[in-house]
Amino acid sequence: MNYVWIAAAVMLTAAAGVTMIRLLAGPSTLDRLVALDTLVAVTMCGIGTWAAFSLDTTVTYGMAALALISFVGSVSVARFRVPDIDNSGITRGER
Repeated sequence: MNYVWIAAAVMLTAAAGVTMIRLLAGPSTLDRLVALDTLVAVTMCGIGTWAAFSLDTTVTYGMAALALISFVGSVSVARFRVPDIDNSGITRGER
């Protein structure tokens, strides 16, 4: 059974690593926002995996709080963001 927990930890770590690369290299604000949402989802999966491994349900409150904060943050960034402008002065999406 330990192999299942190790495999889950390796896959979640790999997902977080790939997501961090996308978060740092994303060319636009929305790319970074999607990567941040994905990173929060991977973190919540990690917390859920830890709860299943340790048989401790008290961390699920943290998962609920993280989901609510992530949702409010994503909606506010999507609502109030300024359009990205490249070096030529053209807003992305106008070409």
